[in-house]
Amino acid sequence: MPTPATHIVLGLGNTLHSDDGIGPQAIERLRNDSRVPKDVTLIEGGTLGLELLTYIWDCSYLLVLDAVDVGQPPGTLVRMSSQELQTLPGKASAHQLGVADLLVALRVLAKQTPEVVLLGVQPASTEWGTELSPAVAAVLPALADAAVAEVCRRPHTQASSDRSAEARARPVL
Repeated sequence: MPTPATHIVLGLGNTLHSDDGIGPQAIERLRNDSRVPKDVTLIEGGTLGLELLTYIWDCSYLLVLDAVDVGQPPGTLVRMSSQELQTLPGKASAHQLGVADLLVALRVLAKQTPEVVLLGVQPASTEWGTELSPAVAAVLPALADAAVAEVCRRPHTQASSDRSAEARARPVL
């Protein structure tokens, strides 16, 4: 079983489906960002769905980075709180049931109910391809900045520029 982590940033998405790969690409970008606090664990969750519960079941704060279809122009960055995530219609996420099931399982099985925030980007395309569309690629730096701002607003996190690669590393799932 993985070492417990209380503050987690989870990048979701399929890197073979164009803009759906924004979550994993954002995690890769954050792994090289010295502004990410030491006590934040970065996980590239891909499309594992409920299998990710093992890694997040005991967290107190979960920030999810993902492609989210909310009917906005491609590249639109959205933020959703725990409460907003519970009221989303079924087609809000590019992963639909995978994310919803993961969050329900987390609420039911977690040691504590974590604060969950989703930072999403409206995809232009989720067709086969390994490149982000121009609109989504252009917002990747803003997504990373928003993720850093989210984790740094937590009162008990501390930014560190000497964060080692080992301290940041988490298995790529």
